[in-house]
Amino acid sequence: MSEFSLPRASIPARLLLTQGVSRPGHIFVMERVPHHDGPETVLELLNRPEGFFAFRPEENHEVLLVSKVQTVSRSVDRQAPIADPARLSAARMLGLEVVLVGGATLGGWASAELPEPHARLLDYLNASPEPFFAVWTHAATHYVNRAYVVYARPLA
Repeated sequence: MSEFSLPRASIPARLLLTQGVSRPGHIFVMERVPHHDGPETVLELLNRPEGFFAFRPEENHEVLLVSKVQTVSRSVDRQAPIADPARLSAARMLGLEVVLVGGATLGGWASAELPEPHARLLDYLNASPEPFFAVWTHAATHYVNRAYVVYARPLA
């Protein structure tokens, strides 16, 4: 290991690529980041400027360097999109359904950390120029690439 390598933590995840292939495996996040306590979040990893991330498929254990541009979504079991309890309690929960290129549909919630007059689903989807956003359910959090969203609609 190089003296300049950063410690990484492995997280089980399901990866959906543009070819429509969904596969289980592991992704790797930094154990520490300078801007908050604790490990890097999956959303932070996906929205970093680097074009690729490491993914180890369950079936063969060879690490693949996957293009973020070819990633439709990545799903992680039972991981809240916002780890800080104070931020999570202040966020507004927005019900939504997202239809992706290829027809896959995700339903769940988005945690909108926006001022009340600007906390609609449209505001949440347009609030950030970053390529990925989070949709969560009780079972998983889905990190979705905006480029592959056909449409989203609010759910009550």
